Amino acid sequence: MRVLGVDYGDARIGIAMSDELEILASPVETYKSQSMRKDIDYIANIAKKNNCGKIVIGLPLNMNGTEGARVEKTKAFGSVLERVSGLPVVYKDERLTTVQVERAFDMGNLKKDKRKQIVDRTAAVLILQSYLDTKI
Repeated sequence: MRVLGVDYGDARIGIAMSDELEILASPVETYKSQSMRKDIDYIANIAKKNNCGKIVIGLPLNMNGTEGARVEKTKAFGSVLERVSGLPVVYKDERLTTVQVERAFDMGNLKKDKRKQIVDRTAAVLILQSYLDTKI
């Protein structure tokens, strides 16, 4: 079964998906956030259409490992997504994923909006791949 990866943000949501063997994560898209309900329905629909068995959401912990306001918002989103999708939601530390993506790509020649789209979906890939790697 596939696993869906989510990099949740207020403006955009990066989405990634594993292969059926749950070995490799690949980018799906960067979704422009509309409202919590629409966002959840959209992501739940992707999970259903692709026969996903689980959803992994990046958890934006502070650099010292503590939880801040952003973590609460992410967990609230995950809780509703779990209820609506009927799939288990797990959280994976996402500290520095955006920095990793920006360092991995030379994005100096891309427009700001395009760069953000690439960063968000690639961050979702890193979050999901990190989760998949811990299962091996």
